[in-house]
Amino acid sequence: MEETSSNPMNPAEALRIVSEKIQVETKIISLLRDEFSKVIVGQKYMLDRLLIALLADGHILLEGVPGLAKTLAITTLADAVNVEFSRIQFTPDLLPADVTGTLIYSQKTETFTVRKGPIFANFILADEINRAPAKVQSALLEAMQERQITIGDETYPLPKPFLVLATQNPIEQEGTYPLPEAQVDRFMLKVYLDYPSKEEERLIIRSNVSQSGLPKVQGILNPEDIERCRGLVKEVYLDEKIEQYIVDIVYATREPSQFGLDYLTPMISVGCSPRASINLALAAKAFAFLQGRGFVIPEDIRAIAPDVMQHRLGLTYEAEAENVSAADIVSKIINKIEVP
Repeated sequence: MEETSSNPMNPAEALRIVSEKIQVETKIISLLRDEFSKVIVGQKYMLDRLLIALLADGHILLEGVPGLAKTLAITTLADAVNVEFSRIQFTPDLLPADVTGTLIYSQKTETFTVRKGPIFANFILADEINRAPAKVQSALLEAMQERQITIGDETYPLPKPFLVLATQNPIEQEGTYPLPEAQVDRFMLKVYLDYPSKEEERLIIRSNVSQSGLPKVQGILNPEDIERCRGLVKEVYLDEKIEQYIVDIVYATREPSQFGLDYLTPMISVGCSPRASINLALAAKAFAFLQGRGFVIPEDIRAIAPDVMQHRLGLTYEAEAENVSAADIVSKIINKIEVP
């Protein structure tokens, strides 16, 4: 909410203005959804999370068995947003320089020149990110957090908007490298994808075997539209009571006993970091924006919390032995914490 000392704006009036702006922008988002659905059948949940990451300036990790259109969804979104797109297929023999770029020596000029890697694009599809060794995965850390890459002695800013959309498969773990906790924490959202319904699968078959093939997606947004929408997302109102609600939910992963959740203590080895609180607030604002609202309500927090928190929780052997997942723990916490 912007205020000037000479003419302070009434909070209710400021909220009304923000809401009106959001109503205009959500019409563009609706067009984007329509383009997306031309190619991707169903998967509304995945699209919503992709849009939340895009609007909240975060990164997203998609996990699901092969064939659930993870890669296709990301490339389709990139086509619908007129930005530079780059796909990096992660493999065990990939080197950090293959991602970030390197210095090339020219014998002719006797100087080093910079050859920028595929990371220098707006949308980065890091396909099967867990197939690359830790060295390569860590090469993404500076890019994801600092939005810059250092090659030699020089640091180069990455283009805006910059969004890493990574995929990984939960099966075929042989020959894969689990993501370091520091990198997992830098993903705003981790989304687990499930199989389509019978009806959706029938439509998927029809669209993929038709003579015309998959339809072409039209560009709906451009970088300026994204930056404008992101500015509006930041203006979405977050009440102090909602802030406290976020803090309580995240803090309950560190000190469950303070919230009457003593039985969760032996199941959690590491609680969520402060980055979880920050990303939960940002993601909730983006979620409210997609609903056409200029303010966050508790239901927004409850809806987005599992995707923000479950990959940041460390589970003990006891939790694994009892087949309790991070999603189960987040669900129990959300159901226990008092709603403001």
